Amino acid sequence: MSAFTLTRQLPLDATTAALRADAAVGLTANPKWLPPKWFYDARGSELFEEITRLPEYYPTRAERAILDRVAPDIAAATGARTLVELGSGSSEKTRLLIDALREYGTLATYLPIDVSESALEQAGRALLVDYPGLNVHGLVADFQAGLSLPDSEAPRLLAFLGGTIGNLRPAERAAFLNAVRTALGPDDALLLGTDLVKDERVLVAAYDDAAGVTAEFNKNVLSVLNRELEADFALDDFDHVALWDREQEWMEMRLRARRPLTVKVPALDLKVDFARGEEIRTEVSAKFREAGVRRELAAAGMELAHWWTDPEGRFALSLARPAR
Repeated sequence: MSAFTLTRQLPLDATTAALRADAAVGLTANPKWLPPKWFYDARGSELFEEITRLPEYYPTRAERAILDRVAPDIAAATGARTLVELGSGSSEKTRLLIDALREYGTLATYLPIDVSESALEQAGRALLVDYPGLNVHGLVADFQAGLSLPDSEAPRLLAFLGGTIGNLRPAERAAFLNAVRTALGPDDALLLGTDLVKDERVLVAAYDDAAGVTAEFNKNVLSVLNRELEADFALDDFDHVALWDREQEWMEMRLRARRPLTVKVPALDLKVDFARGEEIRTEVSAKFREAGVRRELAAAGMELAHWWTDPEGRFALSLARPAR
């Protein structure tokens, strides 16, 4: 008998409190910054779905192609009874893993974790219709603030897809992977999606598409501040900027002021001055190499067991286990 349950680990006002804290710190920093998670209100999520269908944006297609090919291998390697997914969103790609694990005959529970209760509710109930007998237990939580998994049947497969780990700085990645290792039991596994280092032109095009969808997505963070914190950002006062940092091997998205201006944020009792050309960094997206992923996993006490890429070597899925 299938069932959908939802557990909230975050207080109801946690999202607003986190946004206020991030804006207060980031907009008064030098240089200014805002975390990429604030792109994703309803409009931002729609824009990102549109981005994934753009010809320049390869990561979603590449990762799905890998999953199409190796999901049965992942099922056989893990025999997972519980599939846990961090930042699950609509859970669309995850269906490939659910299909494979059910075909293998082991999956009993899907445990999606996301900060959006509405996304969990919508995806969870859709999965119940399509997968009779599957238990779906949604968890409203911010895994970057601490990873605490509810009791669930082992072995568990913890999936972190989409290359989202690249949004974490090296120290943040180390802390996150250590938290994952602590949460995993001896028979559990981590499935990690990582975007790979490649030609700079391919990378920049993926973050600065010809149709301007990514530019609109980047500026959506200002719309979120306007709505939630009563700010008066004029979106046309800022240009979208996408840059490849060769030394750090990451992409950066920024918003660059077109003229000197002052923005008021009444909810924070804050005035923010911008010089012409001054920027807000809105996203860092690290790109990886196999040796680096192996090294970071090992530092957190995990061993890289499998490494799969798409035929063009653009994206990778890796399966890691606790070191024995």
